[in-house]
Parts: sequence; C-alpha cells; structure tokens
Amino acid sequence: MIKKLVIVFIAFFAIQSYAQQGTASPYSFYGIGSLKFKGTVENRSMGGLSIYTDSIHVNLRNPASYATPNLNIAGFDGESRPVKFTVGGSHSSLNLKSSSSSDKAASTSFDYIALSIPMGKFGFGFGLMPYTSVGYKLESVNSDGDLLNRFRGQGGLNKVYLGMGYMLTKDLSIGVDASYNFGNITNSTVEYIYDSEGLPLLYNSRENNRSDLSGLNVNFGLTYKKLLKDKYEFVTGITYTPKSNLTSNNTRSFSTITTGASGQEFVLNTVETDLNAVGLQQTDLTLPSKFSIGVGIGKPRKWFVGSEYTAQQTSKFFNPLYSSTTTNYEDASTISLGGFYIPQYNSFSSYFKRVVYRAGLCFEKTGLIINNESIKEFGMSFGLGLPVGDIFSNANLGVEIGKRGTTSSNLIQENFINFQLSLSLNDRWFRKRKYD
Repeated sequence: MIKKLVIVFIAFFAIQSYAQQGTASPYSFYGIGSLKFKGTVENRSMGGLSIYTDSIHVNLRNPASYATPNLNIAGFDGESRPVKFTVGGSHSSLNLKSSSSSDKAASTSFDYIALSIPMGKFGFGFGLMPYTSVGYKLESVNSDGDLLNRFRGQGGLNKVYLGMGYMLTKDLSIGVDASYNFGNITNSTVEYIYDSEGLPLLYNSRENNRSDLSGLNVNFGLTYKKLLKDKYEFVTGITYTPKSNLTSNNTRSFSTITTGASGQEFVLNTVETDLNAVGLQQTDLTLPSKFSIGVGIGKPRKWFVGSEYTAQQTSKFFNPLYSSTTTNYEDASTISLGGFYIPQYNSFSSYFKRVVYRAGLCFEKTGLIINNESIKEFGMSFGLGLPVGDIFSNANLGVEIGKRGTTSSNLIQENFINFQLSLSLNDRWFRKRKYD
C-alpha cells in the first residue's frame, strides 16, 4: 500500500510541477527568485521550526539530524534505526492586492525528495529540492490605462546534496551537508510604444535574458537533546552556512515583435547582445551566509514547544546583470514559534490519539527593500501527522495562512494560503537475520 502511495504521490506532483510554475509571486522578480524550500512539511506546520529531531522524520535543514539515537519504544527492536525516506509537494493560492486593483494566482510544485540512512554512530543523507523559484507575469500601465511594459519570468535554483552526521555522545550530534546548486532563470521585458495620437505601433521591442547558474556550498549543524529528570527533554539546534558564490553564464538578446489580439507575441527578428564586451557574459553572485539557533522543551512522544531565530546577510547580495535604483537588500531574519502534541502515540483503541497535531507562527523580514519599503512576511500554520502502514510511517498535511508585502509605495500585498503534503516512510535495511 505504501509503495502505491509513493508512486501516485510522485507522479501527481511531477505532472503538476511540469505544467505550472513553482511560484506565482510577483516578488520572485527580484534576485534569484523567491525562497522555495523552507523545510519539510513537518517543519513548516510548526511555523518553520526545525530544531526538533527524532528517529522517524527527516530534517533537511540540520545535517546533524542524520545521526539520531536508536528507537526505544515497546514493539520496536531498538537495535537499529530505520532508514527514512520523505517526499513532499505543495499548492499555493495567492490573492494579490495593490492600492488600485486585485488579482488571483496559483501554483503547484514538487518541494523535495530525500533519504536518510543510519550506520552505527554515523548517519548519511542525500536528496534533491527546488531552492528558489521564479514565476511572475506583470504589466505596467499609464494613467489612461494603456499598456507600457510586460514582464515575464520563470525558472529558479535547484539543490542536490549529500550529508553526514555523527553522534559524539548519546545527547550531542554534529553534521555537514555539501550541496551543488544549479538551475536557470529566464525573463523578458516588452516595451509598448505609442504614436503622437496615442495609437499603439505595429512593432514593439522585447528584451530577453537568460542566466545559467551553478555553484557549491556547505551547511554545518549541531543538535543537543538532554533528558531532564527522566521526564522532560531539552532540545537545542544550531546551523551555519558560510557565504558562497554562484557562477552565472548570461545571454541577452533583443527581438522585434508584434502582439496578437489575445496578447500572444510573434517574433519577427532577434539580435544577440555581446555581453562579453561589457564584462557581463559570466558573473558571480554571492549566496549570503546564514545562521540559525533554537531551543525547545517537551515530553518525549507527547508534546514539544520551541522557538528558533534565523539570520542571513542578504545585504551582501548583488546581481550585476540586473540592477535597479528602486531595489536594495538588507539583512534578513526569521523568528519561528511552534510545536506539536500527540494524545497517545501507542493507542490501539483510537487512530486519532496517534495523530500528531502541529501548529506555529512565523515572522520574517525577507531582506528585500523596494521603493524604500522593507518587505516582510507573517504566517501561521497548522498540520497533522497521520500514521500509515507500520514502523511509524506517516502522511503529513500542512496549511499556512499569511501575507507578504504591502500596498504602500505602489507595491503589492500577497495574501496566501499554502497547502502541503508529504510522505515520511520508514524501514529497517540493516539488521541481523535470526534465521537463514
């Protein structure tokens, strides 16, 4: 049954991801797109809280989580840790609002696929995830309602990683991820020109840009879990990602186009631009350093509450290919508050007593400044961990409700609802056979 669920899940999100953009946010116009990966569904259902680690869920933000203690639960042999597999996707619905108009947009996407393998005191993990996403369709008009510009963009940055964790003691683990980032971003800008009588010209100009991105980075992590008075568990986690560079190979061209009645664009001719002559054919982008720290307390297999603070030096980001006098960057920060509750993890009489109930809040300063306005985001989240199959596998459902941006300074406010779904599957691969 679980294998069938995995196949259906992956096929569904693969089809949806191919058919649609990973984001519909106008703010993906800036930088290298909107941050797509903010943790697993379990993390995001707790406001983005990622400090909690255990033996049955994959934590993709802290590599120290690959090395976790053995399970010590009645009915499980306790001599081995399960191999953990997870795959997740999401659907986002946006209500876009400016000071004068409103619109709606939606996107469905694959979010991550990962595997964590325990080996003694070591643990290994590898996986793939879209890291940032670009997907915008914007237009500007004059006071008479005439179309002046049309902006289109798609693509994003993907990440494939290999990580290792090691248990220094039964309470303390450390780990490191090495990631290869790759992807491309394409965008176009059409300028519409009118004659002296205000009539549109037959031919218009379109600028086309493409950037192929690649680069390496690492992420270090530490987790510490200590049982207090044999009842409560204190948890803390730290991660640090040093700054790194992305190499961007760029192309730019200009096309003469005509526009059909329904808005479709027909290219008449195209001229390539020599970016090498102006030193822009290959550029370096800086991925800013990132640091997070969090603490929490709970009762094992019963409840947990915690908070986490994340800081990123996005003020160091600069893209020489695209510059704007109205856009700047500041250091970003995020505060996450959240937790979970399990009525009775080993109940045989009630399925819903074994369900994990999650909730959280998130306050984020994105690091983006447009027209002197700092773009901020607030969200609240809820989620369920539904037991499926055996050996503590589960399906995770999550929903986030919040807003990003503002209607001030001619900007756009996004009111969003994000729905997330993941499968977290567990099995034991490495155990001694009692019988041949």
